[in-house]
Amino acid sequence: MDLGIAGKKAIVCGASKGLGRACAEALAREGVKVTIAARHLAQLAETAEDIRRATGSRVTSVVADVTTAEGRQALLAACPNPDILVTNAGGPPAGDFRDWSEYEWHQAVQNNMVTHILLIKAVVDGMIERRWGRIVNITSAAVKSPYPSLGLSNGARAGLTGFVAGLSRQVAKHNVTINNLLPGSHETERLVKLTEADAKARKISLDAALTEAKAAEASGRFGTPEEFGAICAFLCSQHAGYIVGQNVLVDGGTYPGTL
Repeated sequence: MDLGIAGKKAIVCGASKGLGRACAEALAREGVKVTIAARHLAQLAETAEDIRRATGSRVTSVVADVTTAEGRQALLAACPNPDILVTNAGGPPAGDFRDWSEYEWHQAVQNNMVTHILLIKAVVDGMIERRWGRIVNITSAAVKSPYPSLGLSNGARAGLTGFVAGLSRQVAKHNVTINNLLPGSHETERLVKLTEADAKARKISLDAALTEAKAAEASGRFGTPEEFGAICAFLCSQHAGYIVGQNVLVDGGTYPGTL
């Protein structure tokens, strides 16, 4: 299927690895001019070159921490009028809420709610003026089914979800869509780190913990970043203009609910 977005300009945050990288590469394969951002120069530069070689598309890399005003300013200077925005930021650490300070709560909300909102604020009016725009926020399956050890993430991402629910309905008449992608367990570095912490707490090997985690998935496996990126690209496509304010769960069927 031709997604009809060749020549469009996109910003993808947290794109040096994992799900962000997969989204950037999927868009680049459709002929989108992609600007990718992440904090670490070497890994970001390598990712940009890999995507260029694989897709032949134009890729601009910006070393930036998008959770800061300076980082967002640098990113938007490199791509001031994007047609597509994919927001993404690293999730906060796992733990017991009794151990988290007020500062850690503020950081979680800043990184996983406020940052996304400020990026949307910076680009949405331009999209409205051009009467075309696609915004996808990478959140978490925890929005639908909270993880007990990820309270910081549960709270901050749920806040973003509530905000998007309202704004998305306000801008839809301008052919600007805003949706959220909720990843479940995908084969990423973050999944390994979280599983490693669980394995250490339970005093079992990482391999054993990963095997257990896969068995607990309805599909009997973890998702791949490539699968996730393809869904993101579709939500950014010409064909997705009637999908508005949705929370698209990508978890292989593990969430047991009907709605």
